[in-house]
Amino acid sequence: MAAYILKRLLLMIPTLVGVMLVTFVVTQFVPGGPVEQLIQQLQGTGVHGEAAAGAHRMYRGDAGLDPERLEQLKALYGFDKPAYQRFLEMMRNYAVFDFGDSYFHGESVIDLIVSKLPVSISLGMWTFFIVYLTCIPLGIAKAVRDGTPFDLVTSTVMLIGYAIPGFVLGILLLVLFGGGSFWDVFPLRGLVSDNFDQLPWYGKVTDYLWHITLPVISLVVGSFAVMTLLTKNSFIEELRKQYVLTARAKGLSENRVLYRHVFRNAMIPLVTGFPAAFIGAFFAGSILIEQLFSLDGLGLLAYESIIKRDYPVVLGSLYLFTLLGLITKLLTDISYVLVDPRIQFDSAQ
Repeated sequence: MAAYILKRLLLMIPTLVGVMLVTFVVTQFVPGGPVEQLIQQLQGTGVHGEAAAGAHRMYRGDAGLDPERLEQLKALYGFDKPAYQRFLEMMRNYAVFDFGDSYFHGESVIDLIVSKLPVSISLGMWTFFIVYLTCIPLGIAKAVRDGTPFDLVTSTVMLIGYAIPGFVLGILLLVLFGGGSFWDVFPLRGLVSDNFDQLPWYGKVTDYLWHITLPVISLVVGSFAVMTLLTKNSFIEELRKQYVLTARAKGLSENRVLYRHVFRNAMIPLVTGFPAAFIGAFFAGSILIEQLFSLDGLGLLAYESIIKRDYPVVLGSLYLFTLLGLITKLLTDISYVLVDPRIQFDSAQ
């Protein structure tokens, strides 16, 4: 196990460098880079950030930027260096988690990501726990009652929910309960109210839950079908194996067979996906849901950064999330052994 973990850790280095290299190369050929974006902002109504303020002093109105000023502007962003040198410097800084500053937000990438985490963590936490705590018991119940009216009705309801896109469901919920054409029950925007700091602790809890209800419903409804059917199929597969028939022949009760013998084997594919689902739920953002409910999270940050060609945010967040993804894959493999010690990574064993 120790040798396998060491190999995986060493393989993370070329994988991470490869992902960053491909992304860096792509950014070099995408039109409308940060320099062009900033010039467009200067020709518009305003500028933002320290870099934009510095460029504003170079701008000459309708005359635009002369070549000398344009070179100064490229140097301001670091584009005066060769591409390979910029990539090497970037990876050296990323190795110590120095992601630099955003071109358009005027603050460090780390601070920017941390400031967006509360929204993404809130959505991910509720989505993760609601899905797992609902789907596993429901999947077991469907496996035991396979082919019954209960199984058919619940499958139909879940597949209908799975077929409805989350943002479409979100729009429907806003129309019905967000002060649209029907009832004004839930707020339209934000994670908390403007007077959140003045509320007592129980008022803060109520206000937070009041705001998070509709976005979470929009996210979880489509997730029920996959996890529930995966649980059901996993249990059905185990219930048909010989050891279950043997346990029943010995006179063991159905609950003892199900929860003492079947449960551990059937849960292997679910538990091994737990690390990836857990970390992914906390750091993944939903662009459409965040935009629909005016939630300023990581999903919206990623979308805006790509549109604005804010390369420090794009590349810095990609590096961080790729590293987390690689670590999560390693934890997933380790969890196989923790759940089932019979699994060995070394083929010689």
